[in-house]
Amino acid sequence: MASLSDSLWHRNRVLVEAALEHPFVQGIASGELARATFAYYVGQDAAFLDAFCRAYALALAKSPDQYGLIAFWELLNAAADELRLHQGYATRWDVDLQQAADPATSAYTNFLLAVAALEPVGHIAAATTPCMRLYAYLGQQLAAQTKPESAYREWVMTYSSAQFEALARRLEVLLDRYGGDHDRLAVLYHQAMELELRFFDAASRWERP
Repeated sequence: MASLSDSLWHRNRVLVEAALEHPFVQGIASGELARATFAYYVGQDAAFLDAFCRAYALALAKSPDQYGLIAFWELLNAAADELRLHQGYATRWDVDLQQAADPATSAYTNFLLAVAALEPVGHIAAATTPCMRLYAYLGQQLAAQTKPESAYREWVMTYSSAQFEALARRLEVLLDRYGGDHDRLAVLYHQAMELELRFFDAASRWERP
């Protein structure tokens, strides 16, 4: 029998494949994505990661046992490391990490923070797992396509790594462990996956002022 996390992932495969085939993601794979577009995405992703860290912190505070306490602490530290990676991009790519959040970013961060503030741990896991599992999947799919000299190789290698896969799996274990109302979990997981696509859409549509 499939686990809860596996079931939710497979129920959202249409959105997953849409993300893989998205022009933004394929532009990273080919190396043809405009650098200004990627720089804009990094700035927006930094704002998203700030909210993601806060969601983890609230999940940590709400954890009913030491397992969750330790696991969410490790996930929070990893997300903070990812923010530091973005700071490295900012230096090399002239990224403004203080740029205002666009509507897609605001919709996603507001969703995460509302769930984290108002709902139980299992529901927070359902809202955060899609990002982790999707990025692990995208990284693994793109790794073989991305040339060593690509400007986006570091991004792909980060998300295709065994370390990132372990983090995604850790969060799925937390989702399976704590669960919650199954109908609500399905709604949260699906909504987060839709917001991932909107995030890529916004980056693709951005035009330099």
